[in-house]
Amino acid sequence: MATQPSTRSAALTAPTLAFLSDLVQNNYRDWFHANRARYDAAKSEIEAFTARLIDGASTFHPLPNTNPKDCIFRINRDIRFSKDKAPYKSNFAIALGPGGRHSGQIDYYLHIQPGNESFLGAGMWQATPAQLAAFRQEIDYNPDSLKDIIEADEFRKYFPEVSGESTKTAPKGYSSDHPDIDLLKRKQLFFMHRYTDKEVLKSNFADEVLRGCRLVKPYCDYLNELFFSQETQDIQL
Repeated sequence: MATQPSTRSAALTAPTLAFLSDLVQNNYRDWFHANRARYDAAKSEIEAFTARLIDGASTFHPLPNTNPKDCIFRINRDIRFSKDKAPYKSNFAIALGPGGRHSGQIDYYLHIQPGNESFLGAGMWQATPAQLAAFRQEIDYNPDSLKDIIEADEFRKYFPEVSGESTKTAPKGYSSDHPDIDLLKRKQLFFMHRYTDKEVLKSNFADEVLRGCRLVKPYCDYLNELFFSQETQDIQL
């Protein structure tokens, strides 16, 4: 079952963004431990906010056995193979999917970062070769199923920003003059809606995020059906 509605406030407040802003300027362990109470308060607020999102999203996207702590990414960075040795992320990140951030599906990603850097995003990002092949085959055979979703006026208005890499040339097996060559070249196709700090701090911010989730859900459904039905076929073969 999805988590029960939180009795705490589900709004995000200025001290949470202020903590993240200060962390950017003081990204080292001694400062973090000295400000642990501020982090704990911000984390508690993010957990309550996530509970509100789970409850709201469950009305249109089943989220069984999904709890806030499973959705929220750790603030600690993995610095083992990074030249940047800053130990902490400067954001709070939430993956909203069945079971949380390890759902294994295409889900909704919410990034909270001060400086007007917050955003809601979803889409194809780390597709396997088999998934990418399935995506391109579907575009070749039936491009309108995807285009009807991502070219709809309301969708494009809310998600004007498209992120991700494309191949420089036509993928193997496809002609460079294919009518949908731009989609076929896509290795990643991730749509984003950015929020200002002022929007993040509004009392109805959770409702606004849920509105975005509803709009991007058909695209998530498209990818999930395409990717995971294909994987099932591969296993059976």
